[in-house]
Amino acid sequence: MIRATTDSEWLPVFEALASDVRLHIIRLLSEQSMNNKDLADRLGLSGAIVSMHVRKLQEAGLVKSAMVRKDGGTHKMNALAVQGVEVLFPHGAQEARPFHEVVVPIGHYNDHEVYPTCGLATTSKLIGQFDDPRYFHDPERVQAGILWFGRGYVEYTLPNFLLSSQQIESIDISLEIGSEAPGVNRDWPSDITFVLNGRELGTWTSPGDSGEGRGALTPSWWMDTVNQYGYLKVLQVKESGTYLDGQQLSEVGLRDLAIRRHSWTLRLEVKEDAVHVGGMTLYGAGFGNYNQEIVFRTYYREQAEQEEE
Repeated sequence: MIRATTDSEWLPVFEALASDVRLHIIRLLSEQSMNNKDLADRLGLSGAIVSMHVRKLQEAGLVKSAMVRKDGGTHKMNALAVQGVEVLFPHGAQEARPFHEVVVPIGHYNDHEVYPTCGLATTSKLIGQFDDPRYFHDPERVQAGILWFGRGYVEYTLPNFLLSSQQIESIDISLEIGSEAPGVNRDWPSDITFVLNGRELGTWTSPGDSGEGRGALTPSWWMDTVNQYGYLKVLQVKESGTYLDGQQLSEVGLRDLAIRRHSWTLRLEVKEDAVHVGGMTLYGAGFGNYNQEIVFRTYYREQAEQEEE
């Protein structure tokens, strides 16, 4: 996340966003990594013009490019370099809300039940063998940069750093996630359920399993014919309900959660009786299109501030 201010040093970011074409490029790259030729075809523009726009986004730090193997050749693939841009105004504007943040590597689950197809890998090697759930117990799992399964769940326990004087306002959970097809398949829907502290927040249907092109961060040794990248999703729980990428997912809100003093429990699940049992893939740092793990934030206000207002 870029946190820009109104200082002139951030002009390249604002200038990069001040273009319909470049905003369209950002929308396309939010779906998948693409080379300049693919972007030109989708936009109906010449390669030279697209190269100019991509360079502007790169200079602003919004897009990154890397050489990857694809279709028997080497291509320069573009991907988003950040999750977004936040602009902080000076004096008098509303201050950024305080929050506690926990970054959880995807392999640091403390409970699981998974069924093939399944597996895990670090950024340098496969952990164990394909389709053998026993390797989800392997101590090396904590180094995983990617994991996948056909159905089942992984569950994480995170510390709750809220103090008694802090009133929770919202929870934001950011992660790169998608379906799990045998091989890859962009048309492979999967119902993925989010559960927090034992309460179902809602279910999102992932449209597919990245079946076109390599992920921007995919290690060079990783096969072309398996999971490449997912969708960056932001789940937000507020008093009024649960939202996914700003759209209401359910009416389950903070009031419905059993907020524990010391910990949070987050489960990501594909149920056996779901309408679309299309599995799940989680991408951590070093895989996919977004170089991040699971990011869990709790926004809060000091109770003293509330009383004054």
